[in-house]
Amino acid sequence: MYLTPQHILLAGASGMTGEHLLDRLLNEPTVERVLAPSRKPLAEHPHLENPVGELLDLLPGLNGPVHTAFCCLGSTIKQAGSQDAFRAVDHDLVVAFAARARELGARHLLVVSAIGADSGSSVFYNRIKGQTEEALKSQGWPQLTIARPSLLLGPRNEFRLGERLAAPFLRWLPGKHRAIDVTALARALWRLALEEGEGLRIVESDELRRLGR
Repeated sequence: MYLTPQHILLAGASGMTGEHLLDRLLNEPTVERVLAPSRKPLAEHPHLENPVGELLDLLPGLNGPVHTAFCCLGSTIKQAGSQDAFRAVDHDLVVAFAARARELGARHLLVVSAIGADSGSSVFYNRIKGQTEEALKSQGWPQLTIARPSLLLGPRNEFRLGERLAAPFLRWLPGKHRAIDVTALARALWRLALEEGEGLRIVESDELRRLGR
């Protein structure tokens, strides 16, 4: 467990997961600095550094040191507008962010992927998520944690009819398919960040729920 002050790099701080994770990070006594680039300004905090703009444009100007990086970037094909645009965010931007985090000295990357991620899947969404995971594995991280949550429950900025209809049923599914509350996911991510280790760890949604209690 980390006892020295931590410098954190966070992508996706304005999204549902990233917002909850940022709040947790800024209230942790061991976190000295959170570097959280975002499209729109975040609420000011003495431990928050918030470059504003397009992430891809901001990456070269980010500065270290960074100990741990969290990637909470994620979209949907509907939100992105096309399959190519979705891939640009959920694959290309995630991989570019991770590479820059490594350059800044981060030893541990925690990334939010998705249940069913599989680079060989016939489902486009799952295939892109799986290809992203494979690309991150090839970056040679000393410690890489991939979180695969099921449907996330919590307030969203945009309305998603399918998720709204499915949520009551997914709350009762067994194992890793059961929906997970976003606050539980944020708690789980921080607890996973505190675990010292080496190599790859893939954490499915049922374990994330347990860690986030």
